[in-house]
Amino acid sequence: MANTDTFSGYHPTVNFIYFALVLFFGMIFMHPACLAIALFGSVAYAVRLKGRRAAGFGVKFILPVVLLAVVINPAFNHAGETILLYLSNGNPITKESIAYGFAAGAMLAAVLMWFYCGTEVLSSDKFVYIFGRVSPALALILSMTLRFVPKFKRQMELTRQARRSVGCDTANGSVLRRTKNAITVLSGMITWSLENAIDTADSMKSRGYGLAHRSSFSIYRFDRRDRLMLAWLLLCGGVILLAAFTGGLSWRYFPNIRGALSPVTICALAAYLALCLTPTIIDLREEQRWKSLISKA
Repeated sequence: MANTDTFSGYHPTVNFIYFALVLFFGMIFMHPACLAIALFGSVAYAVRLKGRRAAGFGVKFILPVVLLAVVINPAFNHAGETILLYLSNGNPITKESIAYGFAAGAMLAAVLMWFYCGTEVLSSDKFVYIFGRVSPALALILSMTLRFVPKFKRQMELTRQARRSVGCDTANGSVLRRTKNAITVLSGMITWSLENAIDTADSMKSRGYGLAHRSSFSIYRFDRRDRLMLAWLLLCGGVILLAAFTGGLSWRYFPNIRGALSPVTICALAAYLALCLTPTIIDLREEQRWKSLISKA
């Protein structure tokens, strides 16, 4: 596996259902408390998975997207009854449009962080296992795509390092020279990609891909631990959906800011917090248990 956290060791179906739930809820709920919980849960799990690299990913890629949503929405969306000021062209800036910009930015950040965590946990072999029996062709495409992107990045970095050692990097020379160096690197990567595709096709053919009645091997077993975790995820998801259908998580930003806050909302938020923090709590508990065993040894 690509990582060693405890939740990644669960059955691929459990991992897939978890990320399907958090991504679905993260994209449909605009309640501020739900957005805060989703963002907190995704960041906490990303830090557990990748540490400082997760923080770097958030600062380099997610933060600019959030800031862009916060700035653009009030500039183009002028709905709302609470006018704060007027632009030079006469369009108003409203409190509701600013609040909606922050909510949209938080939603984008949470969804991107969940996708970041999902790519670390759901490896290509897990995708093949999950979708292989339903649609083998789709599973193969997903697996090859997920595998090709990091492989392509590693090969490109090797190529750039090799050319940098002989003074032919894209950072050397004039603009024309750097452009020629970049084109050379791109040409080499295209050639490498085509050769890699031919090697992959030959390997698949030699291993019997496409033959009838071929068998498949899997190391995954759905045990008692997975059944308990699946029941927990479905329980949390059911509570959240029930609250959503009864209006317990409703929230609006236009024409004024108003939303639900009731015992049903509190129960749903507690279930949502428990759902988002499930992998982090499992990982922390397993780490504490491991440290306790070491201290007793």
